[in-house]
Amino acid sequence: SDRLAVSICWLGAIVAALLVAGVPQWGPPWAPLVAFLFVWALYLSIVNVGQIFYAFGWESLLLEAGFLVAFLGSDAVAPPVTVIWLARWLVFRLEFGAGLIKMRGDPCWRDLTCLYYHHETQPMPGPLSWYFHRLPGALHRVEVGANHFAQLVVPFALFCPQPVASVGAAVVIVTQLWLVLSGNFSWLNWATIVLAFSAIDDASLSWLFGGYTHPRVGATPLWFVAVVLAFTAGIVVLSYWPARNLLSRRQLMNAGFNPLHLVNAYGAFGSITRHRNEIVVEGTSDLDGDWREYEFKGKPGDVRRRPKQFAPYHLRLDWLMWFAAMSSPQAHRWFTPLVVHLLENDARVTKLLRHNPFPDTPPTHIRARLYRYEFTTYRERRATGAWWKRTLVTEYLPTVTLRDARR
Repeated sequence: SDRLAVSICWLGAIVAALLVAGVPQWGPPWAPLVAFLFVWALYLSIVNVGQIFYAFGWESLLLEAGFLVAFLGSDAVAPPVTVIWLARWLVFRLEFGAGLIKMRGDPCWRDLTCLYYHHETQPMPGPLSWYFHRLPGALHRVEVGANHFAQLVVPFALFCPQPVASVGAAVVIVTQLWLVLSGNFSWLNWATIVLAFSAIDDASLSWLFGGYTHPRVGATPLWFVAVVLAFTAGIVVLSYWPARNLLSRRQLMNAGFNPLHLVNAYGAFGSITRHRNEIVVEGTSDLDGDWREYEFKGKPGDVRRRPKQFAPYHLRLDWLMWFAAMSSPQAHRWFTPLVVHLLENDARVTKLLRHNPFPDTPPTHIRARLYRYEFTTYRERRATGAWWKRTLVTEYLPTVTLRDARR
């Protein structure tokens, strides 16, 4: 039920807040272990029933990372070295997998031209995406080349002696911050940044923050050593499938190999769309009158509205609208139910939108149209104040009533 789902979310958020504050870490090693595994189990239950709304790669990343850090122990013990190395292995799969999927995928990654399009056509542009898109083509090629270096060469440095590992981690962090600035990719970038710190040693932290020393800890209980070694052995065994995937010519992107979402395969943007199509949903209460547009929170709609920063928050409906624009509504089983709820003015659905043009009474008819969106040029933006320009492509969903949509 909705009530149970909301209760699970609040319970998980409360325990997560305690973990961020470090409260369970004040106790024995089993306290954060139990707390992390508890929130992991709660989120796993949501992801496994969430269907397409929870089918994004970073769901598996969050689950894998949350399970992994549960075995770091509390402030009373030193972080197990095997868990630190497994965190680096996770970062390696994230970065190297993303680099390989690009080189094996769209040819624009190999000829260094993908960023001619990506900043404009990515699922959720950010407030600086317009400026990134307008960089000179030569800089775009430099960006792609630097990305290949960061994802195909630097990850190997994570397994090198210090200070090489710290330098490699710093490159990963800077690259991820660049992605944070250029778009909205949920918590993918921030989770990678946090995990990359597993490769930075105390000497580097001391140089960065001045006088940093690792806190003194006591002896590690034998039971905790045994639990960590068993966990490490399990992860090593499960690593066979993602490692084989990395070496395969038919590499899978963002794939899981077990129902627990542990030790997954990762990757992003193996192919790049050259044009941006957007679905614009409109409603009316009079077929001879005006059609009013529904505005979504993050995806482009009003051409004068500047893209906003939402990451690390994840606007799931907006992301799915980006995918829906690539094929017919029949290929997306959730789209027609969305239309039904809009025709009913269902508050549970309309609150997912930025603007409901029918706040009091629902529309009698709804239609959806497909538009081609492009960033304006410098001259066009100065003249009109618009960030986008759009051209009608075709009808996406013909005019329907509530009875039509239900049928």
